[in-house]
Amino acid sequence: MIATREIILQALANVVDSELKKDLVSLNFVEEIKIEENEISLIIYTSNPALHAKKRLKDAIEFNVNRYISDKSYAINTQIKPAPKRESKKPLNNIKQVIAVASGKGGVGKSTITANLACGLSKEGYKVGIIDADIYGPSIPTMFDVVNKRPKPIVTIDNEKKIEPIKAHGIKLLSIGFFTEEEKAIAWRGPMATRALEQLFVDAYWGELDFLLIDLPPGTGDIHLSLVQKFPPDGVIMVSTPQKIALADVKRGISMFQMDSINIPIIGLIENMAWFSTEENPEEKHYLFGRDGAQNLANGLKIPFLGSVPIIQSIREAGDAGIPSVLQKNTLSERAFKTIVNTFIANLNTPTNG
Repeated sequence: MIATREIILQALANVVDSELKKDLVSLNFVEEIKIEENEISLIIYTSNPALHAKKRLKDAIEFNVNRYISDKSYAINTQIKPAPKRESKKPLNNIKQVIAVASGKGGVGKSTITANLACGLSKEGYKVGIIDADIYGPSIPTMFDVVNKRPKPIVTIDNEKKIEPIKAHGIKLLSIGFFTEEEKAIAWRGPMATRALEQLFVDAYWGELDFLLIDLPPGTGDIHLSLVQKFPPDGVIMVSTPQKIALADVKRGISMFQMDSINIPIIGLIENMAWFSTEENPEEKHYLFGRDGAQNLANGLKIPFLGSVPIIQSIREAGDAGIPSVLQKNTLSERAFKTIVNTFIANLNTPTNG
């Protein structure tokens, strides 16, 4: 059987998108079919832009097309593209800004920044929520002293059953840590983790918020790809420490968000653990991890630099006690985080895509 558009569509109707569980034709994911001499060129959309998922989809497409076409002289050229972003999602309609907080490397204080940014924004009069999307290492419950709290189901005004986020220090919170035992490891494969993340969005009643902050896991994995595809944030804040190894990882993270297929604005970069001072000589700064590394990176990449946070013992103690240190009045840590909050607000209207 020779190749025709109709035959190819029949073949593609047997290929199912791994995330949406429907065939490519029903989803209208067949963007282009070209048949020229002995070459078939296809442009196909996918809801899962992860490399392994794209390869599996490409293999399934080419297998089914070859099965329907008896003439094996055709070369099949398949291009897989992320599906266009959907319009505003119903669960987020009452949320003005969804902001992801990300880092390339673990251990740079991303959750500390998220917690203090949220409380700093709340002090300025904004309504704020946090989704702890670090599925394998949730720390937001500890930082807000709500480890033993459990969200309750409620019925909304639309008669839908939803989860009511936990509220602490004026911030609405949801974390996978509320649904698991603190001492046990979360040994989930990628699809299970991404489904759990989606539930934190769609099964929660957030009400009206000015900001919903997403505390992402480190790296550039399935969680990140699922987020930008299903619930694309309005912008991303990157967090790094000054040393080269952390900066190299944060550059990779920035490049992922700036990919043409993702294209999420970078609001700015925050440098954590920037310097240290002793009680005996508080004016003398010791740059344990290098000096101005994140600020120099921001300047080089032409993205805003939102500010630095020094190494202060009280920040760690406040996080362990469940009271973000920005809430401690007239302290160095409060001033540092307040500067970041003000710079963040000022840069919301001028994020960069690079």
